[in-house]
Amino acid sequence: MKKVNVSLRPIVTNINLPTVIKTAILPGDTMESMFIATQVGEIFYIRNRMVRIFLDIRQRIIELGSNGGYDERGLLGLAFHPNFYYNGLFYLHYSKAGTQGQGALSESFQPNPCNPETLNLRWVNRETQYDHIDTVEEWILQSNGQSQRRRTLLNLRRPFMNHNGVNSLNFSPETGKLVLTTGDGGSGYDPFNASQNMMEIAGKIIEIDVTIDALINNLPAVTRFDELPEAVQRTLTVIAKGVRNIPGISFQRYNNQYIKYVGNVGQNLVESIFSFTYFNPIPVTEIISASTQNRSLNQDGFVNLGWRGWEGDLPTTIINSCLSNPSLVEETIAYYNEAISTSTKRILPLTCYYHIDSRPDKFSGNALTGVQPYMGYEIPDLTGCIVFINFAKIGESPARGALAYTKARTECKLNDYSVIETDYSPGSQSAYYVSLGTNLNQSRLYLGVYGSANVTELNLGTVFEIV
Repeated sequence: MKKVNVSLRPIVTNINLPTVIKTAILPGDTMESMFIATQVGEIFYIRNRMVRIFLDIRQRIIELGSNGGYDERGLLGLAFHPNFYYNGLFYLHYSKAGTQGQGALSESFQPNPCNPETLNLRWVNRETQYDHIDTVEEWILQSNGQSQRRRTLLNLRRPFMNHNGVNSLNFSPETGKLVLTTGDGGSGYDPFNASQNMMEIAGKIIEIDVTIDALINNLPAVTRFDELPEAVQRTLTVIAKGVRNIPGISFQRYNNQYIKYVGNVGQNLVESIFSFTYFNPIPVTEIISASTQNRSLNQDGFVNLGWRGWEGDLPTTIINSCLSNPSLVEETIAYYNEAISTSTKRILPLTCYYHIDSRPDKFSGNALTGVQPYMGYEIPDLTGCIVFINFAKIGESPARGALAYTKARTECKLNDYSVIETDYSPGSQSAYYVSLGTNLNQSRLYLGVYGSANVTELNLGTVFEIV
């Protein structure tokens, strides 16, 4: 594949860590404004190069940085209703203040095939042993320019600090529903196998019908679909499972259809991007009905990304140092039976990149943080391609993110990818690539870069346009 060179043009600097970058047209306006959500709870908008505050919910966000400054909680999702221009509705996903718990496990987790108990853990005492609560809310921009919360759509109790998803809300141009992408709940290796359990909310891609107002006050915090009030159950449809952690969903119009793109962050070996056009969504009411009646659930055509048995195109692996030669490592399949059982039920990745890759035209990456189609013409070598970013390349100091692309394809075959070179030089400062966004017609690409891996180190962010 051709190596592409681009420039990064700064749009805004010295902001907190940007988790979402997208555009929308404000009610009564005639042009798109850029909106940037930060992990700590601010939403800015930029119009005519002027940066203004759209909403500040920092007081609503859980205290961040309890793990030495690194955190995967905070303001994680922002989506504008398709009729935002007329109704002013928008949606937020964030980790709620005052919900800090002790976590689901007292120590870090790693499966051990020689100890079957580690392969069959259960999350017990969920109402007391959890890390925090994430909420999905509907807000409205009022005629006076002030925003107000209207209702809560979901309250999700999360077992661990990490794997909550990021850039986690988007509206589907196919169904008009709000899509929530949620990670498996965290720790590592998905200790409770939530991603494959259809009753668990974690590890899924979910559609929410926001036209149905369940009108429920004091919505409970839940972990399973059957814990939800029936009125809320009727608003939800599951479109995919097998998710580890996911930087959102994006849509590319193709021959009067939409190709959906999602990334799955890897465990030890590989980062993966998946694409699918056709899918068989399953209403939550059907999931619960099948469980209640003790009958199998029809999952023909249902999208399964394969986690936790599969990490992209490879079986999920435990890496240990070789006792006879500590300079070498051995890889052990973590969940052999699960890899076998999901081998024909999962979809294959569109492309993968690896944590260790010595090929001269590739890079060793550690975490996929954004996937977006590019439909513009100003960068002709990327027109129609899928652009993605990696948090930081392994082995480089100071830290440097990576920008790359692959091409769309409809057949189930693993794609190659190519690095996109930039003219950006942060000098001695770190440059973590934390978010990737587009405008409404996907003709422009925006990159969020942060100078630290720790959210508690403030005002180190820059948003660039890729040109």
